[in-house]
Amino acid sequence: MKKRILLAFLFSAAIQFHCLHARELPQLKKVGSMGFLASAVPGQTAMINIQARKTTSLNGEWNVIPDPTGIGEWRQIWQEKKPLLKTDFVEYSFEGSTRLKVPGDFNSQMCELTYFEGVVWYKKEFSYSLDKNKRLFVHFGAVNYLADIYLNGEKIGSHEGGFTPFQFEITQKIKPGQNSLIVKVDNKRLKNGLPGLGYDWFNYGGITRDVNLIETGNTYIEDYSIQLRKGSQKEVSGWVKLNGADKQKRIKIKIPELKFERLVRSDSNGVAGLQFSSSFKLWSPDYPKLYKVIIEAETDTVEDEIGFRNIAVKGNKVVLNGKEIFFKGVNIHEENPGKGARAFSKEDAILLLSQAKALGCNLVRLAHYPHNEYMIGEAEKMGLMVWSELPVYQHIEFSDTAVLSKMDLMLKEMVSRDRNRCSVVICSLSNETYDGTPNRTNALARLTKVCRALDSARLITHVTNSQSYSNNSFTVWDSLYKYADIISVNEYIGWYIPWQDKPEDVTWNVAFPDKPVFISEFGGEALFGNVIGPADEAASWREEYQQQIYADQLKMFNTIPNLCGVAPWLLFDYRSLGRMHPVYQKGYNRKGLLSENGERKMAWYIMEQYYKIK
Repeated sequence: MKKRILLAFLFSAAIQFHCLHARELPQLKKVGSMGFLASAVPGQTAMINIQARKTTSLNGEWNVIPDPTGIGEWRQIWQEKKPLLKTDFVEYSFEGSTRLKVPGDFNSQMCELTYFEGVVWYKKEFSYSLDKNKRLFVHFGAVNYLADIYLNGEKIGSHEGGFTPFQFEITQKIKPGQNSLIVKVDNKRLKNGLPGLGYDWFNYGGITRDVNLIETGNTYIEDYSIQLRKGSQKEVSGWVKLNGADKQKRIKIKIPELKFERLVRSDSNGVAGLQFSSSFKLWSPDYPKLYKVIIEAETDTVEDEIGFRNIAVKGNKVVLNGKEIFFKGVNIHEENPGKGARAFSKEDAILLLSQAKALGCNLVRLAHYPHNEYMIGEAEKMGLMVWSELPVYQHIEFSDTAVLSKMDLMLKEMVSRDRNRCSVVICSLSNETYDGTPNRTNALARLTKVCRALDSARLITHVTNSQSYSNNSFTVWDSLYKYADIISVNEYIGWYIPWQDKPEDVTWNVAFPDKPVFISEFGGEALFGNVIGPADEAASWREEYQQQIYADQLKMFNTIPNLCGVAPWLLFDYRSLGRMHPVYQKGYNRKGLLSENGERKMAWYIMEQYYKIK
């Protein structure tokens, strides 16, 4: 009887909700893919190096309201309505609601939301006293995927993109005493999103990185570039940009260890050019040297730790600081393996990167989206080069002009955040896209041009997996290779495609034979410790089968012309909903060299030995 009553109630509620939407939702304004919004003020490109600013952390516990039906927009949750009359009631409340930790994904913190893709409303109350001659910004390290931000009941803006920072100025909106910050987070996949509808990793939703209030003077140092000029090992070519009403200021650059000082003056746009030479000890994996750099404007000072290095392609080789280097890489997803949650902290970064160092790597490919700043910064200190990547992954709608704008913005946000991080040596602008996709090549060729204009100090690549393999011969060609510095290939011979003959006898026909070649993914799946089934059959998911794939791949690497590096897929087993085998996968991609518990599979030792002799 109770079950029938409950079902009847749910059915009645569903009808009422349907009728409510039918009557009310058409009155709202729909703004593109952003859903039903009152307005769409875009997120401002974030100031860089927030660690050096005056910040107040808003991390910690936030109240949340899950909104699986999307009705919260109609109810205008951001207004936090209260009953006024005895007959009034309000069908939502942050008071008494679940509290989740920020930063962090909501999927791993609340069992009811484990596989949820949709809207969750977050609320944080805080007090702040702002001096008259100061400015205040709210800065988000990342929110996945759509974010609408409300302060004290007023919408201050929106942002799209789950892996890059954004901010809003709230100088005129903050009030003395208690303030209420509400964030509508929506991690539903979008056909014209970046990434799109389908991808092979877990779609962690929520406020997944740090949230900070940043206080500045009326004119502050917004951005700067202090890096070696491309092709030089001693000449810096850079700039400093101020933000404020009075942009023309004296700016002093100091590097105390080198006893260097340079005074420049910004123009009416707030930009001051910077050119100087010095005898730097160059950053490299063997010697990850960083210098304290101080930037002093008349109204602001920012300190940074910057390394100086030069990465380039010379003929068919990659050279770091003028010397040929071989990339000993590994792929990493932004996931804390033991917790099965989005990685976001310095401790998470050290956990992941320490295992890459133990493997013998000098490079980490941070797939398939920009990872958090701790990953970049800790890699720099450890002497790990970084491959940073946009989530332009497989089935992107390149013919949609909105997608092109999103790619431009995400590229700008990625480059801006890490422009002074010398560890970032490769920018990957796409992964496994296909020549036949309408407007794909034109769109990515244009994006490459934009990237070179934004940042010439890194190498650019596009990753492909459209090569043909027949008669034990690879034919590697893609129209994007024309625009890339490095030809990057994902191949899974031995797993998705069987070997056709001996690996050591494979022949290669590579388009643009004058360019370096990087094997950006290879490998196969195995469940750690599994001993069930024949060791020489893929369906057994035995470590021995994965181990043999790696042994064969290393033999094949000797046949690849212009090989400049390799990166197995991947370091740890990671969560992916498309991996549905109930015995061996259980929602995990099992291609890791390590299990999700950090246990080393047999293939680990194959790669470890290979990197020792490279």
